[in-house]
Amino acid sequence: MKSLLQIPRRSRAKFSDYVQDHRTSTPRLSSPDSDEMESYSSQQRIASVEPDEPSETTTFLASERRHTSRSKDRRRMNNLIATTTGNRNVPVGVRIVQRLCIPNVVNRMMWYRVYILVLTFFLYAVYHMSRRPLSVVKNVLHQNCTGLLPPPGTTIDPARNKTWCSWKPFEQDNSQELFAGLDFTYWLAYAVGMFFTGHIAERTNLRNFLSIGMIGAGLWTICFGMAFFWDIHSFSYFVAVQVFGGVFQSTGWPSVVTLVGNWFGKKRLGLIFGIWNSHTSVGNILGALLAGTWVNSQWGYSFIVPGGIICVMGVVSYLFVIVRPEDVGLDPPDHVGDGVTPGAPSIESSEEYGRVNSISSSSSMASKALTDADEDKPISLFRAIRIPGVIEFSLCLFFAKAVSYTFLLWLPRFIQDTSNVQNDVAADLSAIFDAGGIVGGILAGVISDSTGGSATVCGGMFVLAAPSLYLLFLYAGSGIKALIPLLLVSGLLINGPYALITTAVSTDLGTHPSLTGNSKALATVTAIIDGTGSMGAAFGPMVKRNI
Repeated sequence: MKSLLQIPRRSRAKFSDYVQDHRTSTPRLSSPDSDEMESYSSQQRIASVEPDEPSETTTFLASERRHTSRSKDRRRMNNLIATTTGNRNVPVGVRIVQRLCIPNVVNRMMWYRVYILVLTFFLYAVYHMSRRPLSVVKNVLHQNCTGLLPPPGTTIDPARNKTWCSWKPFEQDNSQELFAGLDFTYWLAYAVGMFFTGHIAERTNLRNFLSIGMIGAGLWTICFGMAFFWDIHSFSYFVAVQVFGGVFQSTGWPSVVTLVGNWFGKKRLGLIFGIWNSHTSVGNILGALLAGTWVNSQWGYSFIVPGGIICVMGVVSYLFVIVRPEDVGLDPPDHVGDGVTPGAPSIESSEEYGRVNSISSSSSMASKALTDADEDKPISLFRAIRIPGVIEFSLCLFFAKAVSYTFLLWLPRFIQDTSNVQNDVAADLSAIFDAGGIVGGILAGVISDSTGGSATVCGGMFVLAAPSLYLLFLYAGSGIKALIPLLLVSGLLINGPYALITTAVSTDLGTHPSLTGNSKALATVTAIIDGTGSMGAAFGPMVKRNI
């Protein structure tokens, strides 16, 4: 029961008067013997346990308890806001948001989950946006200059009469090999970097890691575009930019998947991740449209503008990313799949007059001790590979990314060669493939949630993707009206399982029951799966070069 000092002054006065009246109304015993004293004490105990009817004082105390309980809830919320705003793990931007709107939100966990989904959606969309320009600019770096008039005073090599307007060193006949070499270098660096960045992400501040990665990726994207203004024609320069750009790009995926996994835990996330994973296609579409804006004039801006945007978003991530629910005073989600927060003991609570009686079993406390000991310990690469399903889905993603990124890197040029359209039109048409990927990711997520068979969904869509690609190869030159539906269907069937594996499946495996609720395994598992898939993205364009 609350102490008397916690009751308001006016209420204490009324209570004191009642006690005084009770004392004066009780007869004093001048010299009671032991039997009289025992009888009197028994009567007092019976009267206190079984009152005839609720007294005015009982009603008054119940009202005071309700008032105190409401005040306690308000104080708890204010203290929580004050505590989280002073937590060094909470970035400055989030503290401002907390002061503005969080105290008025009833379901704080739901609010923060939507906040993290939206934020990470845009963060990774700009990652993909900065990867797209090279596939669009290839048509300008090496193009057919027949019919174009050279600037006055320009000396044209007769051997390069058709490619004099191309950008050196890509004006040569081996331009396809040079482009394939740039793609291979980029994705090999990305894949190798993925294995290390996922390992590092679990052992450092994830918010700082993501911010540094985004700013670095943006700067190297800008460096590629500055070759136009600095008049750089060295192939070694472009290779170096691709290597460092690929390494910094590899910081994105393990970071954003781990962030979402930290907030959602082990749930049926197929639909949620299907919608959320459309950021890859949205980023590809935005990158194609931005690059197409300057591709026929000053192609350097096709890289500089996306690179500047990802640098700005890197600052945004530093100011607004919340790594874990615990950073803002919330309980962690279920990472085990049994509906119980990892390490939480079994508690049965009953409330009576403001008191909570808790009953915890010894086995629950022992489980909590073991879970807490391993909860913050990152796992090794060898242990992550041994998780059932990691190797199988990694190999599936290898081939899925090989096809998907061959389209990403070469689709604008393929459309131009087969449909005889301008560079900007080819860039716009290539975005249709990514639009189909948005629908495919959502559809795969819905079917996976309803059936519970992620592997079956991926296998079925892969089987249907083979004939759709063959039809695209046969009828791509039949006109734009035939090309659009073929691109939509191909994007749906290829990017659907690709999106499911890299998101919901990776999160599910990263929170596998064998990990005993260790959520820090998520970044490593995600890096292994996506890193293996990125190997396919590196070798896929090399195969295309020889076709």
